[in-house]
Amino acid sequence: MKLADLVELRFNYDVIGSTRYDETPPGYHRLEVREQISTGDQVFLTAGEALMTWKMHNAAGVRIETTDSPAVIGTNSLGRLGVGPVGIPIPCRVVWVVDEPDGTGFAYGTLQGHPESGEESFLVTREGDDVFFTLRAYSRPATWYARLGGPATRTAQSLFAHRYAHALKRLAT
Repeated sequence: MKLADLVELRFNYDVIGSTRYDETPPGYHRLEVREQISTGDQVFLTAGEALMTWKMHNAAGVRIETTDSPAVIGTNSLGRLGVGPVGIPIPCRVVWVVDEPDGTGFAYGTLQGHPESGEESFLVTREGDDVFFTLRAYSRPATWYARLGGPATRTAQSLFAHRYAHALKRLAT
């Protein structure tokens, strides 16, 4: 699978955009990680830029190609799990974006061919002088091997969520 192939793919789930409203559809596993990054306006701006331009993903060790940077609604992204071209493709599409005085971020949803079905959002928010990163996701297996992975798959997702948070801290401070 190549990045150009994603334009033809459809979402592999129906409840598109639910992470924006903090809703978890029935039958999906929920994950939420919230960590303070640091403090200050510059940290907020730097963290938001690193998030929206995919630098956070790269700094967390996620190999990802995208059609747009910064992320906009409709941006396709293609990550890979594994080594080299034999890795499992992770196709996603950005479903919402927020750019507000105290919040920056986006969510992407899984496309056909993704081992999971669901959505993941990434937000940088400012509360007073404090800057936070929040990852919110809902997912369920979409392939036999994701179902076989069971709790290990959810553990891996949680580990990556924390990797994203630590990568964003390094990039912003």
